[in-house]
Amino acid sequence: MPAHTPTPVTVIGLGSMGRALASAFIDAGHPTTVWNRSPERAAPLVAKGAFHAASIAEAVARSPLVIACLSTYEATLQSLESASASASAVLGGRTLVTLNSGTPAGAREMAAWAAARGAQFLDGAVKNVPAAVGKPDTLLYYSGDKAVFDEHAATLRVLGGDTVHLGTDVDLAALYESAVGASLLPALLGFFEGAALITARGLEAGTMVRYSVKWLEMIAAILPGLAGEIDSGDYTEPASSVGLFHDAIGYEQQTGAEAGIDLSWHEPMNELLRRAVADGHRDHSISALVEVLRKQPQQPPQPQGPAAA
Repeated sequence: MPAHTPTPVTVIGLGSMGRALASAFIDAGHPTTVWNRSPERAAPLVAKGAFHAASIAEAVARSPLVIACLSTYEATLQSLESASASASAVLGGRTLVTLNSGTPAGAREMAAWAAARGAQFLDGAVKNVPAAVGKPDTLLYYSGDKAVFDEHAATLRVLGGDTVHLGTDVDLAALYESAVGASLLPALLGFFEGAALITARGLEAGTMVRYSVKWLEMIAAILPGLAGEIDSGDYTEPASSVGLFHDAIGYEQQTGAEAGIDLSWHEPMNELLRRAVADGHRDHSISALVEVLRKQPQQPPQPQGPAAA
């Protein structure tokens, strides 16, 4: 007799991430049911041993643990409610886990919706690409009832070895998803800008990758210190000051003009630096920008009365 019988799992949504999640469960021996609005995406998973449910209601009914990997909370609600009236009805007594984009408010609304149907709920996020799902160092974090998380932790850990429960506030995963994810596009834009500069000289973008990786490793190394400054509110012993970045604005613009590169995406960051200097942060650590970000910029007064017409 096996010591542990793998929990049956349903995966709703078979985009690239949903397919990776379902594949990891199949590989780990979990009876896996899949459903997607476009059924042809299920074929490779069925070939691996998944059961393709004919309806979303059937998919939900087949497993005590339902993983929804659709684009947003709204898409999950729409699929569960509009595909079949019975889909949401059969959620009672099951655990619904959402792995999608959205806001903390969306997570709270989703949790309330699930609770009203008698379902337990966890919100979560996969902090890696689909190809990394199932690997020992892949990070996923969840928020919601700790007892519910503990009940399914072994199953959820199939998706990534670095599986974390952030806390009982159900919107924490969405909050951290927004907070951590905020660095992605700016970092990629920085790399793309560098690639544009390099290729403008006839060099290959691949020649800068090793150096970019070392630079990102340096950034990673200084994050704890910057976080400590932010948490303490003491910015007076900078390794890199606001003024240092502020004074480089002109050089960046000159370099971009020389290479014919559009650097207009810098302007909002440059404006933050100008506001920081105006607020007295020139000699403070660059982490003092968080104080500027905490304050909405003042809007010019709106015309009043007949003159506004």
